[in-house]
Amino acid sequence: MQPIHSIQVLRALAAFMVAVHHVQPDAAILAAQAGLPFARNDVLPWMAGVDIFFVVSGFIMVHASQDLFGAPGAALVFLKRRLARIVPLYWAMTSLFLLVGLAVPAALNSGAPSATQIIASYLFWPVVSAQGLVQPVYSLGWTLNYEMLFYVLFAAGLLLPARSTLPMVALVLAVLVGAEGLQGPLALPFGFWGQPIVLEFAAGMGIAVLRRKGFRLHGAWRIAVAAAGAAMLFAAAHGQETGGAWNVVLWRGGAAVLLVAAAACGRHRAAPPAFPIRALAAVGDASYALYLVHPFVIRGLREAASRAGALPPGLYIVLALGGAVLAAMLLHRSFEKPATRLLRRWLGN
Repeated sequence: MQPIHSIQVLRALAAFMVAVHHVQPDAAILAAQAGLPFARNDVLPWMAGVDIFFVVSGFIMVHASQDLFGAPGAALVFLKRRLARIVPLYWAMTSLFLLVGLAVPAALNSGAPSATQIIASYLFWPVVSAQGLVQPVYSLGWTLNYEMLFYVLFAAGLLLPARSTLPMVALVLAVLVGAEGLQGPLALPFGFWGQPIVLEFAAGMGIAVLRRKGFRLHGAWRIAVAAAGAAMLFAAAHGQETGGAWNVVLWRGGAAVLLVAAAACGRHRAAPPAFPIRALAAVGDASYALYLVHPFVIRGLREAASRAGALPPGLYIVLALGGAVLAAMLLHRSFEKPATRLLRRWLGN
């Protein structure tokens, strides 16, 4: 199936937003060490990149799995595809994080993980960390714990008749959120799985269904929907998202839904996209690698800059973000893609 370049561009922007969120505290530390001024730039709620990822994930699972609905053995095929796509790079980054923690514990923000947390991290199972947070050893993996829940539910839905798959997945997500809201806080893992953010997967599935039914946004309508999504992000960055998980999802998630709808439901163009779009789409192809590798680049450059001497925070941010994109592209080509192909062959898929 041909990729939707605008969706790939959106994935690139989402991963970059998360990287911008994480680079600024390290820039502040360098600035303080050098006695230089630094002020955070929060013109956007940078962690809304995660909300965009979740809506995109819901969309892609439906869009890329059209051959599986109602097919024999579809659930197993789907799980094999997702495991081959997600596991190698995440396990590699988790292992690297543990090795860095053993070699240079001061370079990390977290304490020593327990054996239970380590095992649960590799199994995508939510547990409480030594800091009292529900997160894996490599903290960025909290999003993958949600992703894996969605994949399991989606695979279970593929066991049903084709017309029942998506309603079942959406219903289970809604029941989890409703139970947490009405009866919570629930014990783990249900208290973690029952957060409103999981409804963003269902929203992404809904966009894919609309697209399959022929819904398209043309011209000014597409621009207006994208602009409305951007406006919601700006509003979220200026205090409108405060007030709990539901309000955060309303603003960030609502913005993500509008942006993904604008990206996914444009008219098909036979002509190849312009070079800037192709370049951003290439970064989007490596967005999973960018999401997972950027903290290593950011922290590594900060440690190097601290030892080498003063580095202006603005220059550090540019170098760290540029280095993260470059590292992600290299990692995607040299490890992620070959490892995915190898695991798919090993799994017989």
